[in-house]
Amino acid sequence: MSGAPADAAAFFETVRTLRAGPLAEARELFTDEAPLLVARAPGRLDVMGGIADYSGSLVLQLPLREATFAAVQRQAERTIEIVSLPSEGGTRAVRARVPLAALEEEGRPAAYESARAFFRRDPDTHWAAYVAGAFPVLARERGLSFPGGARILIASSVPGGKGVSSSAALEVAAMKAVATAFGLDLSGRALALLAQKVENLVVGAPCGVMDQMTATCGDEGRLLALLCQPAELQEPVAVPDDLALYGIDSGLRHAVTGADYTSVRVAAFMGLRILIEAGGAAAGGYLANVDAAEFDRRWSALLPERLGGAAFLRRFGGTTDGVTTVDPGRDYAVRVATAHPVHEHARVRGFAALLREQAGPERRRRLGALMLEAHRSYSACGLGSPGTDRLVELAGAEPSLHGAKITGGGSGGTVAVLADAGPAGAEAVQRVAARYRTETGHAATVFAGSSPGADAFGAVSLAPARRG
Repeated sequence: MSGAPADAAAFFETVRTLRAGPLAEARELFTDEAPLLVARAPGRLDVMGGIADYSGSLVLQLPLREATFAAVQRQAERTIEIVSLPSEGGTRAVRARVPLAALEEEGRPAAYESARAFFRRDPDTHWAAYVAGAFPVLARERGLSFPGGARILIASSVPGGKGVSSSAALEVAAMKAVATAFGLDLSGRALALLAQKVENLVVGAPCGVMDQMTATCGDEGRLLALLCQPAELQEPVAVPDDLALYGIDSGLRHAVTGADYTSVRVAAFMGLRILIEAGGAAAGGYLANVDAAEFDRRWSALLPERLGGAAFLRRFGGTTDGVTTVDPGRDYAVRVATAHPVHEHARVRGFAALLREQAGPERRRRLGALMLEAHRSYSACGLGSPGTDRLVELAGAEPSLHGAKITGGGSGGTVAVLADAGPAGAEAVQRVAARYRTETGHAATVFAGSSPGADAFGAVSLAPARRG
């Protein structure tokens, strides 16, 4: 297809030659009888905004070059058969088989709790929830019926556990291909919100929406600007010609399901509830809409530094967050978790304004300062890590690098780096990665480049390969 990302042709060739390939798990997946629908969704680099997305912040996200493909072929049998090809360096595909009946109750779509429990029964195939979760979500949210099942092939260059949203890329690619194969045309925003429901309600991970929106609606080479109230796209922000963005993997595994991320999210919603009860103005119920200066002057001191879950529940009953619950046996750092999105929203708006309006050395300095403030705020919330701190420190010693910060859910994962465009910046990033590898023994993968989201790629129809 004209204008397609460079990796698309390679995936189409993989599908075409699947039956003659070495992977027994994939060789007999597709038949000659029906066409295949192919979708593609990229990973993302969280430049600014990160965990403030669930509090309504503006976020700035770069769709990465690395992406996930999903090829779907309908079948009469009411079964979802999924094969995921090995990542680079791997030798074995993994396979899962999900009866559609397991995702139904008395002929109706199963409750999300039931679907989630089904996928959690077997740790070896829990990964299939990210793909097959599209079926109960489309049935429940869009009334889509599935007279038959599907065969699905997955291939991804988005590494898992690196903080570049491999899960959202997988959910969006699968959702796009499944919906199209079964005759449903979704807008980009609708696609992203449905994919988020897969992660929140079927997988059971309390992520915000920025990952799925970037994987769906991102523009190659530009920052997706998203006001997460709940998912309002703003004008994309161009990366200036004199600057470039990179990601460096710390080698420390990140997971949005981790206790640290969840406890910080819970604490932020506890703080929101306390602030509103005290008369604080949080328009629309979003912490990001609290004025930062007023928060520091008036509201911060009213929030407890720490508060036990049981004490909070006795007084307030719960929070307004639909995907987390307050643990009565846990102690929460309420004040810093509440302050983070209030100040992060202000930082992101300032960052976007600098990219759009100001040029020269002072812009680079101020952009870098905002990234460092965001990084330190993550650490104050308890979401830092020694590896990401070290990468930020090493980047700060390079004249061609102007800022760096932890990304996404924190507690490991990838660091975003602001560099000079051209060879000097690229070489400085490689020096940081090489030094980090030497010091820690971790691979320190560098992410460079960008590609379009799933909405721009669309769904490509491929004729099935004939048996030889």
